[in-house]
Amino acid sequence: MGSGSSNVNPIVSICIANYNGIDFIDACIESVQAQDCRFAYEIIVHDDASMDGSAAHIRTHHPDVRLIESSDNVGFCIANNRMAEVAGGEYFLLLNNDAALETDALQTLYAEATHLDRPAILGLAQYDSDSGKLLDIGSLLDPFLNPVPNTNAQRSDVGMVMGACFWIPKVLWKTLGGFPEWFGSIAEDLYLCCAARLTGFPVRALGNSGFNHQVGRSFGGGKVTTGGRLVTTMNRRALTERNKTFTLVITYPAALLAIVLPLHLAALHLEGLLLTLLTLQSEIWRKIYAPVLPSLWHERQRLLWQRRHLQRRRSSTVREFLAPFRWLPRKLEMLWLHGFPEVRAKK
Repeated sequence: MGSGSSNVNPIVSICIANYNGIDFIDACIESVQAQDCRFAYEIIVHDDASMDGSAAHIRTHHPDVRLIESSDNVGFCIANNRMAEVAGGEYFLLLNNDAALETDALQTLYAEATHLDRPAILGLAQYDSDSGKLLDIGSLLDPFLNPVPNTNAQRSDVGMVMGACFWIPKVLWKTLGGFPEWFGSIAEDLYLCCAARLTGFPVRALGNSGFNHQVGRSFGGGKVTTGGRLVTTMNRRALTERNKTFTLVITYPAALLAIVLPLHLAALHLEGLLLTLLTLQSEIWRKIYAPVLPSLWHERQRLLWQRRHLQRRRSSTVREFLAPFRWLPRKLEMLWLHGFPEVRAKK
């Protein structure tokens, strides 16, 4: 049985970003403490100025947890960067506060990490907490960087693994520079996976262990309802479309970017117009789609610097970079399966 956060020399640092998660943070922490593993680990929680008493609850009920209390709500990227800065482990496991690990999760990830010949980003099978249904074993990507859930347990090479359960060696985290803090939240996992693959580091998902995830509880939206409708929120969708576009600009090889970026922007704005007209919600256009181009212009210098910095270290060919891509746009598939998404103002 692994030892908890009292260890001074942990092998793995489990980093949990928490915001108003008092209803599910216990299950998350307890799933880590129940791990059947043969190495030391520590648990770090960054409380992002929660208003539900989470920080006090963690201090009282989980005294072995290393708690970082933020005076301001800084978002998922900064929260994880802060934890990574103080983490003592050779490996990091970034874990959502609404996720709970299976008991062999840490041992499975560690065994794979030590078996590989180079640092790699790893993930596990993701299951819906309510239904127990397998959601994905990592994801493939479409040309516009929409994740396509992988359910093939025989396929481990994927385009991305979800940030809800995200394993990365400290050396690779430092090499890639961690999460871009100007992303705020959402798609930071996509960015880091694309950056890793561009620079020659594997992204793999393992189907022989997993975690249960209360999808949408911590941030809202992003889940198909029992009626078959995809539900999202204004804030989640706006951050998704903006940060996905940022990731495309930074990580795509030049020849690919020249083709895909104009198509992506055209398709995105067409989607926004159609969704606005069909729902008669002008806020959808104003808050989600209209800001994408201004955001690209506003962040142009930072985007160009990040792109030059990353592309100089590129070691994969275009063909290798595109290996986990599937060419059918995921949104067309989702439209066929679930119709137009329901976009709510709040979660």
